[in-house]
Amino acid sequence: MSAKLLNDPSDVVQEALEGLVLVQPGLGLLEDRTTVIRADRRTDGPGDRSVPVAVITGGGGGHDPSDAGFVGRGMLTAAVTGGIFSSPGADAVHQAIRAVTGAAGCLLVVKNYTGDRLNFQLGAELARADGYRVAAVFVADDVALAETEDHAGRRGLAGTVLVEKVAGALAEQGRPLEEVRSLAQAVADRLGTVNAGLSACTVPGLPSPSFELRADEVELGLGIHGEPGVRRIRATDADKLIHIMLSRIATERGIRAGARVVALVGGAGATPPIELSIATRAVVRELELRRIEVTRLYRGEVMTSLDMAGVSVTLLALEEHAEQVLAAFDAPTAALAWPGRGVDTPPTLVTVAVPMPAAGEGDLGTPDAGIRAALDVACQAVLDSETELTRLDQQVGDGDLGQALARGAYGWFDDPVEGDANHLLRHLSAIVRREVGGSSGALYAMGLLRAAEALERGADWGGALAAAVAGIADLGAAAPGDGTMLDALAPAAEVWDEGPDAVVEAARRGAAATVGAVARRGRASYLGERAQGYPDPGAVAVVRWLEAVAGFRPRGI
Repeated sequence: MSAKLLNDPSDVVQEALEGLVLVQPGLGLLEDRTTVIRADRRTDGPGDRSVPVAVITGGGGGHDPSDAGFVGRGMLTAAVTGGIFSSPGADAVHQAIRAVTGAAGCLLVVKNYTGDRLNFQLGAELARADGYRVAAVFVADDVALAETEDHAGRRGLAGTVLVEKVAGALAEQGRPLEEVRSLAQAVADRLGTVNAGLSACTVPGLPSPSFELRADEVELGLGIHGEPGVRRIRATDADKLIHIMLSRIATERGIRAGARVVALVGGAGATPPIELSIATRAVVRELELRRIEVTRLYRGEVMTSLDMAGVSVTLLALEEHAEQVLAAFDAPTAALAWPGRGVDTPPTLVTVAVPMPAAGEGDLGTPDAGIRAALDVACQAVLDSETELTRLDQQVGDGDLGQALARGAYGWFDDPVEGDANHLLRHLSAIVRREVGGSSGALYAMGLLRAAEALERGADWGGALAAAVAGIADLGAAAPGDGTMLDALAPAAEVWDEGPDAVVEAARRGAAATVGAVARRGRASYLGERAQGYPDPGAVAVVRWLEAVAGFRPRGI
């Protein structure tokens, strides 16, 4: 199990809420409670007419940013948090109601878990006995569970956040309690959510995850408390997984072609943002295929399960009151965790054409099939070495060199041109700039450009390689001995006139010398002596394509 940024496991919820209150202005913690409230909404009792309807929710901890992250103007008035995955007690709910509720009353938004249901209902009864007006909405958007099965009821999941946003917006406008409750309930009734887990979570203080999941498995239909899902399926790609999840939601909620929906794509706690973006794209594509209109699209961590990796997909079918619901989503909120900040239009994938420089008028020269073939051989060598380069780069860098150079090689084969050596090198430089990226992309592109310029001035291939070395050294502020590609390339250029075998042998010796050296440039330089014992991946890449070209030996080189 990896290390965690924790102190005493029993203090996790308290310390996390204190951190939240420090970050978001306008929030406060009830004394001796793990309840976050709007600091401007402290009331003087059930007769206080100075405040509008309060919107209160809560549940177990470990779902950050839910629930406290959504406290703020335009959303929640208070969030009552229990221990990790444990419902708060009825007294905590009662005290939260007393703290922020006036004559207008309060709406409790309750996730349909047994503990939450019981404690919020009991807390409401205690508050009513004190003279407070209390209404409740129970959210059961978990459509992975069939309504006919013998269980405690469908659970409240990420769709709860959408109910909170609508209720909070109406309350902020001063609408009466029954109107707030009615629209919130209508939204809750039309929600459907399915969760998928790619890993289990580990409760602070426990030695192992809540369940075991192999790397080739996905848990489908989980709740938010670390429990296993409804079924386990073989891991598949993002598009197929989203298809499975959306099919369930559409079936259970009767969402068909022509429908309008609001979509929410949420992470489970440890889902990388890049994967969540891919899942979001998959949701939109799947809905487009089904001819379902996405009127609003939200993405982000909203209701998580500690350190679980996974994704939740929520759809809200817009039927009656659709424009009022959309207006509530678009209304401003001070809650920093709301993923819809600034989103008030349907999603559109906008592409803008890149301004291109005017095409050159120069002659491409006489096509040189030999040079073209040599470049083919070099690029193929890069592709053949991808796994080796990736493995080496994982030891001393960020592990991307093999893939990066392979992108350039594939780009070369996908965009064939004819021309003389000068134009072929310039074309490859342009491909590298476009496809490779990173430090290697810039350095290779510069080296190819300088070599092309040298050939255009009449230099031979030895002079072209020397010009490439100089260009790379200038751009990278590096020299032979710094632990970079130059350690192989520069010695090769120095012995060019001695023939291909000497060139390759010099490059090999240069690359081998990086094994015991401490790199002074490149990613390996950040590791210092920890990178010793491994050859520089960039230098090895130079050796591999030089070996291939030397073995090919085209005329003219």
